Amino acid sequence: MSRPQCCRRIIREPACVVFKPAGIPVRFLEEIVLTLDEFEALRLADLEGLYQEAAAASMNVSRQTFGRIIDSARRKTAQALIFGKALRIEGGKVEMIEMRQFKCQECGHSWETPFGGGRPTGCPNCNGTNFCRENVGTQGPGGGRRGQRQVRRQCCRRRGQFKQEA
Repeated sequence: MSRPQCCRRIIREPACVVFKPAGIPVRFLEEIVLTLDEFEALRLADLEGLYQEAAAASMNVSRQTFGRIIDSARRKTAQALIFGKALRIEGGKVEMIEMRQFKCQECGHSWETPFGGGRPTGCPNCNGTNFCRENVGTQGPGGGRRGQRQVRRQCCRRRGQFKQEA
């Protein structure tokens, strides 16, 4: 019997969950499912340019596990592109990281940082110190706007299985 899979940390869910070749309806295409942790691995390694050690720490997995995740993600993405299949992003045992969003008043650059890391020292784009929170109405874990529905994702280890609570 294999060891149970631990939760992987991700920053956010993707903006689009299905990518497909143009001009062909999804119902006529074979789908390849890319899990949320594979999507996050692609973002960290290929978009952010992080080395496997740093990306693995960000996802709360070992470097070897991150290597397996990124290999699987790249293989699935290549299959979808080369064979003209639809790519659906869903599933996986993940834990969402709460983020704070800042905007620089000098250059207009927006960026996000996780909660609990302290206030940034300056804008990553221009190094200016005149910046403020963009999403002031939302707070860290357990906080939020009154009267609005919040969705919190719970780690499978803490709740027995992955579920979405309202």
